[in-house]
Amino acid sequence: MCLCRVRARVVGMDLPVAPPAFDATSGTGRRRRADLGADIGAGCGLVLLELIALAVIFGLWFLSGFNLDPAETVSPDPLWKYLAAAGGVGVLAGVAAAVAARAGAVVTAVGQAVMVGLVCVVVFGGVALQSHQDQRCRDVPSAAGCAGSGQGMGTLR
Repeated sequence: MCLCRVRARVVGMDLPVAPPAFDATSGTGRRRRADLGADIGAGCGLVLLELIALAVIFGLWFLSGFNLDPAETVSPDPLWKYLAAAGGVGVLAGVAAAVAARAGAVVTAVGQAVMVGLVCVVVFGGVALQSHQDQRCRDVPSAAGCAGSGQGMGTLR
């Protein structure tokens, strides 16, 4: 039998049509969640790395005012650049939370949202503390920790 005749027979037949296959890109079907073990591991790992980053940032700030010479008094650096670095950690945690939520990793998304909240509290508290210190140095330049007192590095202007 010639191939042309077979095509002619198939074209003339009224064959049943199968229903469309499931399309996961649309519809209201149940979303697939990430594996729970991997989700918990990723969430804990990210929180640990962010806490280490914050400890390094504020450890460097603490060490900026640390001196082993007992005859010299040193004030720590202003917090502004350290707060900016901590804010960067918070932004990265926010991006990680959004990516985790999109991937269905609920534990990681919640953990990163908590880290964003913690970083916001730390940054806003640091801004309030440094603003108070700057205002005090503007009001009384000879106060301890100000540039006019002969101690420390003073504030950034």
